[in-house]
Amino acid sequence: MFSRNSLKMIDTVARLGSFTAAAEVLHKVPSAISYSVRQMEQDLDVVLFKRLPRKVELTPAGEVFLTEARAMLRQMEEVKSQTRRAAHGWQKTLKLTLDNVVRLDQMKPLIEAFYATFEHAELQINMEVFNGSWEAISQGRADIVIGATAAIPVGGDFEVKEMGVLDWAFVMSPSHPCVREQVLTEEFVSQFPAICLDDTSNVLPKRHTVHYPQQRRLLLPNWYSAIECLKNGVGVGYMPRHIAQPLIEEGVLVEKILPEDKPLSYCCLVWRKDENHKMIEWMVDYLGSSEQLYNDWLRA
Repeated sequence: MFSRNSLKMIDTVARLGSFTAAAEVLHKVPSAISYSVRQMEQDLDVVLFKRLPRKVELTPAGEVFLTEARAMLRQMEEVKSQTRRAAHGWQKTLKLTLDNVVRLDQMKPLIEAFYATFEHAELQINMEVFNGSWEAISQGRADIVIGATAAIPVGGDFEVKEMGVLDWAFVMSPSHPCVREQVLTEEFVSQFPAICLDDTSNVLPKRHTVHYPQQRRLLLPNWYSAIECLKNGVGVGYMPRHIAQPLIEEGVLVEKILPEDKPLSYCCLVWRKDENHKMIEWMVDYLGSSEQLYNDWLRA
């Protein structure tokens, strides 16, 4: 019913408030713009613009039409982009999941490289905790997971690359009672809540940060909230070394050693097998070797 050019014309007239100004931008004569607008008004059987001595203004009906026209223009651009993506064999979106244990300082160069490489694609980044990462890729909510931890709890058509071992530090506030103890025992530590991230899985069994069996947990959604609770002496807990070390060096948190061996988490990169999804192949190549993955995402 309406061409792309006619919708752009209405948008231009509305933005500039003048047939003459719109004609200059659209490389037409003012009479052609005025005539085309009048034809559209006749087709719609409404008046879109009030003609004033030195300008034109949208009528209430014109305001409604302009909103819909802009929505149609955006949809037309999306159709064009999707068609181009299909012609070049690209999917629209790459879904990347980061496990909450990984470093985030490589996010900026990764995003910039992706958008420089894929003109018509988008990157969707999500964060999960522990088995939530495996659930995301098994349910198709992720194409790639960076930092999935522990043994593989699901079956599926995906590839795995080792990233190395994540180191943990047992930390607390400098004012916490545990700081004053020469030797921390299970009985003493169990008095205080264990700060744990809440596993984001809904179907798979939930896993949590290491804690004593009799120790009550405080389950939190991310390390930002965990750090605030630890700084305020609400509890104690294990934190990835790369997150904890700067806070320990600043004196914001204190590290203590428990008698038991500290946990070690074996992390990996996981991606869906899909020969037609060129962005997955590109991202896996970009992320590099196991050594590079460790240095970029896990190293303290």
